[in-house]
Amino acid sequence: MDDRMTITFLGTGTSQGIPVIGSKHPVCLSNDPRDKRLRVSVLISWKNYNYVIDCGPDFRQQMLAHPIDKLDGILFTHEHADHTAGIDDIRPFFFRHGDIPIYAHKRVIDSLKRRFDYIFADVDRYPGAPAVQVFEITKDNPISLGDLNVIPIEVFHNRLQVFGYRFGEFIYLTDMKRAEEEEIKKMKGAKVLVVNALRIEPHHSHLNLEEALEFAKKVGADKTYFTHISHLLGFHAEVEKSLPNNVHLAYDNLQLII
Repeated sequence: MDDRMTITFLGTGTSQGIPVIGSKHPVCLSNDPRDKRLRVSVLISWKNYNYVIDCGPDFRQQMLAHPIDKLDGILFTHEHADHTAGIDDIRPFFFRHGDIPIYAHKRVIDSLKRRFDYIFADVDRYPGAPAVQVFEITKDNPISLGDLNVIPIEVFHNRLQVFGYRFGEFIYLTDMKRAEEEEIKKMKGAKVLVVNALRIEPHHSHLNLEEALEFAKKVGADKTYFTHISHLLGFHAEVEKSLPNNVHLAYDNLQLII
């Protein structure tokens, strides 16, 4: 059995995606497929395991583009709609394999229970509703997924706590503005880092391009890929040319093998 890990970028866009509805911005009008970005999510596959990080409003479309036999679980970074609004679309996986494990901070679980109460109902369940197994996670306790221990990494989205995750030599972070030094230590020695780079101008709760480049240098992964990208970052082809040799823009449907 192949021990390599495959990373599939299901979506690399910010909360509105690209193109933004009704926008005449040149990037939104681009014909380059790399400039068309669904809401941010990633599929991580190894051996016979499949996990996704975040399950946004484009989840159904993303799963149709990248069909998998089963979904072993969903790890949530935080509760914002562009990361959670597709949870109802886990139904086909639930119908075939039963309750879907979800992993998140208690605050995120509480938010999902309020917004999708029918998924979490113990009695009088609607027959067509999916069901989940809930696993609350904390920053100091690894998560056992398949045959891996996955390390939660705490970062901050302005003042909101967000979890990133380290799968062996792969680290995935999104919607971050800052990280404490103790959390950065968890990232050392990684081969691949994924982190958000929203736009050129500074933003109150996201890294901009300059900050993302500084953060990538601090972590020191062999390669870094930027995600959660808005149209205000610019054309993919032009930005890509401006980056260091070991730093790249991710794009929808990009696959990495680790």
